[in-house]
Parts: sequence; C-alpha cells; structure tokens
Amino acid sequence: MTDLKKLFQILGFTNIQTYIQSGNVIFEADSKANNVALSNRIEQSILKTYGFEVPVIIRTADEIKHAISNNPFLKNKAEVEGLFLTFLKSIPSTEKLANVKSFDFSPDQFEIIGKDVFGFCAGKYHKTKLSNQFFESKLKVSATTRNWKTVNKLVEIAASENN
Repeated sequence: MTDLKKLFQILGFTNIQTYIQSGNVIFEADSKANNVALSNRIEQSILKTYGFEVPVIIRTADEIKHAISNNPFLKNKAEVEGLFLTFLKSIPSTEKLANVKSFDFSPDQFEIIGKDVFGFCAGKYHKTKLSNQFFESKLKVSATTRNWKTVNKLVEIAASENN
C-alpha cells in the first residue's frame, strides 16, 4: 500500500490515504476530472509500474454517502453484519440487469441501484454465491466489493481529510 500511495503522489493526487490492504485509496483530484478518465489513467499507471492489470473503480465521498443513505437492507445503523456494497465500474445493460435479477440465493439478497449492488448475506460473505465474481460475470462490468464497515470507514476517512 505504501508503493500504491507513492504512485498516486507521482500521478499528482493530493491528500492520499490508504485503508487496509485491499487497494482502498482516498485521494483528492482536480474537481474537473472525470472519474472514468481517472480510473483509466490509474489502471494504466499500475500496469506500467507493476506489470499487472487491476480494475480501478472510483467513487466520490458524496457518492458513497448517498449509497450509505440508500441501502435498502440497512434497517438499523447498528446491524451491519452481513451487509456489503459492490461498486460497479459502469451501469450494466438493461438486459444484463434483468437476467441477474432472476437469480435467487435466499436467504442472501441483493438489489442493484445504478452502479451499486447492495447486498445482505445471512452467513459469511466468502460462502455466498453473491460474490464479486458473480456480479462481474453476469453483468459484464468490473466490480469491487467492500463490507459495510469498510464502506463507512472510507467515508469517515474522506471526511477527516476535508476538515
């Protein structure tokens, strides 16, 4: 993560912070920057610097806050066990959305709103069929998944950077 932080510095981003070892990077970029263009730039830099391809999905702090407030499975702020959020790189096609909604892995549940897949796992996430790989293969878009505690921590870190 230290090397990743250095790469973001080289790319000219500011207020860079990393969180845990899963590639979570909080940073500031030019407010006029397009998230898709930034993602592509970071992906290319990672490929050039480290020699491997990794999808980069960017969300603003406001987008994550909006997702937090719109989670259909969040009934009680204290009950976050089993909740996850899968960030999609782009909005899937209507056809792919219709197809994926036909899957039922009860008691695990999911709902797709825009570029966010909200999920609830009755058991452990690593045992659910609602994995990152499931959504990527069915929706044909890059995705990355975080548990609910991590999603909230990312917003907390971003908020502390702006104060």
